[in-house]
Amino acid sequence: MRTPVAARTPYGARAPYVPYPSFTSFVKARGPVLLRAARSLTANPSDAEDLLQTALTKTYVAWERIEDHRALDGYVRRALLNTRTSQWRKRKVDEFACDELPEQETVPGPDPAEQQSLHDAMWRAVLKLPDRQRAMVVLRYYEDLSEAQTAEVLGVSIGTVKSAVSRALGKLRQDPELTPVR
Repeated sequence: MRTPVAARTPYGARAPYVPYPSFTSFVKARGPVLLRAARSLTANPSDAEDLLQTALTKTYVAWERIEDHRALDGYVRRALLNTRTSQWRKRKVDEFACDELPEQETVPGPDPAEQQSLHDAMWRAVLKLPDRQRAMVVLRYYEDLSEAQTAEVLGVSIGTVKSAVSRALGKLRQDPELTPVR
């Protein structure tokens, strides 16, 4: 029986072939070397670890199909290269390198004092409504119930809810306290 062909190391010396009884033993034995190979393909050590993990996952899936376990290093290196190429092709360029950072566009938000003032004015206007209309407006717009749900809660028909809410909104539109807001 012939002895397996020795694999070449990076420095040209021959290393004897060592069979790997399991995927785990292969990763333990060759992981650091493969990580160095992954680091040579990426600029970021974290990306290299992710790249190696993906390549090892692909290798694990194909472990039973790989007939010549002496070629495992080559298989994983090819998986590293193919995966990195796919990542490179799929990436979206959302950021561009430039000398100066662009100004943050700050959209002035609404003034909290004005919002609170509007909120208070709205509640004062709602409190002026008759009890039944107020109940329907609160259920429809503050509790976010549908017309059918509002009708069910109050024990009235859907048409009653529609007409009462319409009249209530008309009164709110006429409220002088809310006029400056429009």
